[in-house]
Amino acid sequence: MSLNKVLLVGNLGKDPEIQNFESGSKKASFSLATSERYTNRDGQSVENTEWHNIVCWGKLAEIAEKYLQKGKMVFVEGKIKTRSWEDKEGNKRYITEIEANSFQMLGSKGTESSHSGGDDYSKSGGSSASNQTTPPAVDSGDDLPF
Repeated sequence: MSLNKVLLVGNLGKDPEIQNFESGSKKASFSLATSERYTNRDGQSVENTEWHNIVCWGKLAEIAEKYLQKGKMVFVEGKIKTRSWEDKEGNKRYITEIEANSFQMLGSKGTESSHSGGDDYSKSGGSSASNQTTPPAVDSGDDLPF
């Protein structure tokens, strides 16, 4: 048994880029920054930022296009995927992305930094207004396979 699940809370690094395909499907791509802060041995405060490539498909991509903007705080749930292609010079290239299954916009309507609610969107296309003050709790039960 295996598990491929990613939970991220961060800020959009850019507005979503949208691709429309002949089949009628839609893809939204955006970068998400997550940061950690700590104090090093010298007592100096250090901040490390990690950038994640996020991809949404279908109805979720439509919602991302309509509501997500650079700087907004978002809770993303999805899975890690790596894909490859050949560039113009014939070199094999790779990219690792997070394919979002759902996301929740965090912060109240007037602020980006507040965690006071938002709307929860999933691949199924359904949305439900949420009054949660934090991202959904993750069960850390003992039934995990590792």
